[in-house]
Parts: sequence; C-alpha cells; structure tokens
Amino acid sequence: MYKNLAAAFAAACFFSPVLAQSTPPVKAAFVYVAPLTDAGWVRQHDQGRLAVEAALPGQVTTSYVENVAEGPDAERVIRDLAMQGHQIIFTPSFGYMEPTLKVAREFPNVKFESVTGYKTAPNVAASNARYYEGRYLAGIAAGRMATQAGYVAGFPIPEVLQGINAFTLGMRSVNPQATVRVVFLGEWFNPPRERDAAMTLMNQGAEVLAFHTGSNAVMVAAQERGKLAVAYHSDMRKVAPDAQVAAVTHQWGDYYTRRVKAVLDGSWKSEQVWGGVREGMIRVDSFGSKVPTAVQAEVMARQKDMAAGRLTVFAGGKTGVKDNEGKTTIAPGQSLDDRAILGMNWLVEGVATKLPR
Repeated sequence: MYKNLAAAFAAACFFSPVLAQSTPPVKAAFVYVAPLTDAGWVRQHDQGRLAVEAALPGQVTTSYVENVAEGPDAERVIRDLAMQGHQIIFTPSFGYMEPTLKVAREFPNVKFESVTGYKTAPNVAASNARYYEGRYLAGIAAGRMATQAGYVAGFPIPEVLQGINAFTLGMRSVNPQATVRVVFLGEWFNPPRERDAAMTLMNQGAEVLAFHTGSNAVMVAAQERGKLAVAYHSDMRKVAPDAQVAAVTHQWGDYYTRRVKAVLDGSWKSEQVWGGVREGMIRVDSFGSKVPTAVQAEVMARQKDMAAGRLTVFAGGKTGVKDNEGKTTIAPGQSLDDRAILGMNWLVEGVATKLPR
C-alpha cells in the first residue's frame, strides 16, 4: 500500500498513459520577408519549415508570418512571436538581424536564428549559405550557352556582390569574352520592377539572365522573350520550362531540423554557420531542356570538385583576379579567406556595371 495520497498519485501518473505528462512539443516560428509563393526565397525556407515537421512528428509545432517588411514591422512581429511562447524563432532576411538582436535581449530564454545575419548573442545564432558557390557553377553553364548576361539584384551588399562576381567568374572560366550587366533595385521583392529590369537588360543585349531577388519574375520575362535564365532559390521550370538553364537551390531542411532538435534536447547554443555545396546547403540541378548533356555533365563534375574541396571560387590562379576598375583583388596563387569574402565590396572584371557609391 502507498503511504500517502501523493505517492499514489505519482505512481498513477507514471503508469497511466492518460495521466502521464509527455514533453510538450517545441514551438518554432518563422518570419518571411515576402509573400509565400510557389518558388523563390520564401518558398525554400518554408520547405525547410515543413522538413522540420516531417522529421520531428509530434515533437514540434511550427507557424510562420509572411510578407513582413524589414525594420519596425519585423521587430513588432518577432516580439509578438516571442510573447506567444515560441521557444525558437527563425528570421531569414539580412534586414531582420538588428530587430532580432533587439528582441532577443528582451527574451533571454527564447532562441533566435538570424539567417543571413552575421551578429550573434548568447541566445542568437547566425547562419548563412555560400550561395556564391552555386552561382559559379551556374555561370559555367551560362558561359557555355551565351556571352552577354544580365543580372537583376536587390542591394549591393556583400552577399549579392559575391554572387555577381562568382557568376561572372564561372562564365569567364569557359568563355573569357563573357560580360555581365547588373541592375540594382534597392529592394528584395517587387515582381513588376524585377520584370522591368529583366526586360531592360534583354533590350541591352543580354542573352541569359540571373537574379538575386525574391520572385520568379525574371524567369517569366526570359521565357516570354525566348531568352535563357538561371533560376535562384528554387527550381522554376514550372514558369520557365524553355528558359531555365539550371537552378541554384537552397536546402534549409537539415539545418533547421538540427537546430530545433537542439532545443528539444537542451543542447542549443549560439553559433555561426556558413555552409555551401560540401554541406548540402547549396545545390545546382534542374537543368532546362535547352542545356546540352555535355554542359550538364560538366557542371555536375565541377560541383563534385567543389564538394571535395578541389574547386575554390575566389582563387587567383596563375594570373590573379582584377576588379572592374583594373585593381588586383586576388593575387596569383592566392585565395580569399572568409573574412575577405564576407566583406566583399567590389565587382570583378567582366561586370559592365559600376558599383553604386
């Protein structure tokens, strides 16, 4: 017999599936800088969210808020999610970094994941992907099929400049005469303006387009004009079956799942992650129907080289690398370290557009 009611109740809780209390699921939230559409930046992060749910059934509940502008709106939304009891909040946009840090100071027991940010705190981790590795590989395919390229970009921040430069270096590695003209929009998501910029670049002679914005407007424009384009974030053959050369896709599911698991088992800690092809966070695939088999094979072989560490994007090689103002930025035989890549503020030789000052 049990000596007291408390002991009896404890035993009942242990043996009864009805009374026993299991660990409640982790509440994870995601903040999206643009609307959730069929393809693009937000879609890839939402695929990551869904991967978390699939990997941790019954152990996590997720929610998201879409189309949240960077700045005060982001701060308000992030704070509201923290107040709702979310234990981990993912904020995947560069402009969310400072609002995330501010809210994190108010909620020290909540974990925050600043995706594309670079500042950390005890309860804020920073992560990003080496998008530029995929850009270089896509540039190889583009350079085999065209000489004049256009590039629609959001802001001239290092992450964007890395991509423009890598794409240009990839093109010129197989087509030394290749040139790239860039239009900076000053925003991440504005489909009409993205389309207008694409049209302008094609009117100026671009045979193939690339972009660093949030929608599929550039792909749609290229399809309409009978030109080529490199999809970004997602496979976009659904809207550009003839135009798509390849897709540089972002794979967030493994990282997001690992971070939520860390909250579950109590091992979460602030860290900085910057993964690329080797880590499975960036992949080039989904070649279009116009891409010759030999070009596809070449790109995939170079992707294997990159994963194995045999191919480095920002390397000087035998002759070095110059910017588009004639200054040597990578000396012969040298490679840029991560610090230099993360602080990139120049455009490589072959880019026909000057960097905004």
